[in-house]
Parts: sequence; structure tokens; C-alpha cells
Amino acid sequence: MSASAFADIQDLLMLGPDGDEAAVAAVRARDAQLTKPAGSLGELEGLVEFLARWQGKPEPTIEDPMVAIFAANHGVTDQGISAYPREVTRQMVANFTNGGAAISQICALHEINLRVFELALEVPTGDITVVSAMDERATAATIAYGMEAIAGEVDLLCIGEMGIGNTTVAAAIYAALYGGTGADWVGRGTGVDDEGLKRKADAVDRALQRHAGRLNTPFEILSHLGGREIAAMLGAIISARHQKVPVIIDGFVATSAAAIAHAVNPAAIDHCLFAHTSAENGHARALEALGERGLLDLGMRLGEGTGAALGAILCKTALHLHKNMATFAEAAVEGKL
Repeated sequence: MSASAFADIQDLLMLGPDGDEAAVAAVRARDAQLTKPAGSLGELEGLVEFLARWQGKPEPTIEDPMVAIFAANHGVTDQGISAYPREVTRQMVANFTNGGAAISQICALHEINLRVFELALEVPTGDITVVSAMDERATAATIAYGMEAIAGEVDLLCIGEMGIGNTTVAAAIYAALYGGTGADWVGRGTGVDDEGLKRKADAVDRALQRHAGRLNTPFEILSHLGGREIAAMLGAIISARHQKVPVIIDGFVATSAAAIAHAVNPAAIDHCLFAHTSAENGHARALEALGERGLLDLGMRLGEGTGAALGAILCKTALHLHKNMATFAEAAVEGKL
């Protein structure tokens, strides 16, 4: 694989702007005046600092939050690794846009924009047990597509995905990045039985063996083992950093996109918050490898950006408190002795 195909993308991962510590200082100064003991809102206070740091604003905003769902299909479903046929990917995309999915309802209730990006659903990626998922040109082009997804006035990005078979693909990425066998990383995904779980583990092991010697860089891993939705989520993560948009990552599959970015440059995901620890086997292990932890642990494994949307709700709540609580002076409450 030629390095030149990804040279610009690598540069963007290496050269992302730093966080704004002056903005963080301004948030902390106001927080110190609010009618509460210092630190008493715990991680909610840290969420406001997170927003300020990566928006570069002493008064951060959540006026245009967006959940971006990237949907793709996978040839590895030919190996019997999912409880559902891959036609369900397209059907669920329709369900998202018609308002019938969990993520649709969460976004509607909490006034979060929802956009769904279809990635050639009629053409699954290659079956990774037999061929590469994508060639380098398609991989780079899909990353670029994801980079364009957040054009506009987005001030908080939540990334999620839909793709029958993509927990198998994500497990293969983790195994290639961090070691281990398929059994170490696969979970039940959409609800496969014990035999299906064995097929998933076997598919990952065969993919690793099939592409052995060609998994030497993060971009090679993504091309040979990944999926279009994972490549597009990587692009969205990159673009958000350069547009000063903080990112909330969803679960097991979305985290694999962040893992590729981290493998290129660990600092490339500093602007990302990991919304929750999925019940899917391997997610907690992947977060540990990244030096991260999930904000929530609710036993969720739906994907579709649902965990990320809940993270956005917490951010909205934290910011509302920060902006609207009274100061000691405003409330005529005596401060700390």
C-alpha cells in the first residue's frame, strides 16, 4: 500500500489545533462563582471545560448539536456472522429518517439534529476473510467523504453507525491494532447464538491470517479489515478537530474509528469524549487501550449513536447549569469562609 494515498490525511491527524486553555480558565473562573461548593457537580463541570477547550470559546455553546450516523454494508456477512440479513441496514436507515428508531426519538425529544449518511449500501465491502474490504483509493475517498459530513454550523458532533456485520469488522480492527484472537474481541452484536459467536471469532481469525503482513499501518488495517462507515467516521473525527467541534463517540464500532486515529497520533482524539462503555465484548478493553473510559455505563449495545446522544444530553445539561445558575453575588449567598 502506498503511503502517498494517505499522506494528506496523516498530516491532518498530526497537525490538529490544540485546545484553548484560556477558554478553560474562563469557564473555571465563572464556575468558582456559582452557588455550590467547588467541584460539587463533578464530571458535569468537566464537560463544560471540554466544550470550551475544543470549541475555543470561553462561553461554549450547544446550539447546533448533530448526531451523524454513517451506514454501510459488509461482505463478511456471507460468513453467517449476524443474526440479521444485511438488507436490514437499508431498512433501518429508512426507520431513522421516518422517526421510528431509538436514536430518532432521542434526538426529537432533546432537539438534536440527526443526519444519516448512506455509503453505497448496494455494494458491500469485500468479505475480509477472502479479500480486502476496500482498496486504498476507496478508503481515502471515504475518509474524505466523512470529513465533509459536518460542514455547516455544528457545534457538537455525535458519531454513530449502522451496518449489519460491523461488530465483526470492528473486532478485526481491534485485534490487528492491539493483538489477541477473534474470541478476545467479538461479542454477540445483534444477538447471535453460540454458534454464530464462534463463526464471528473464526471470521476475524481468518481475516487476520488472510491479510497477515499487510497490516503494518493503521491505514492498512482500515483498508484491509474495515468498513466504509468506519472510514467515514474517521474522516468526521479529523474534520471536527480542524473546525473546532468537540466530538462524542458512541460505542464499540464507532470507537474503532477513533482507534485508527489514535494509532496514527494519540493526540488526534483529544477532542473526543467517549459516551459510554458498551455491553459488547471488547469495548471496555478497547477503551483501556486508548487510555479512555466511557462517561456512562448503562449496559447498552444498540449503536446507532444512541450512547453518544445521551452524552450530548449530559453536555447540554452541564452547560445549562453553568450558564444559568446564580453566582454567590447574584443570589446574595455568602461564599466560602
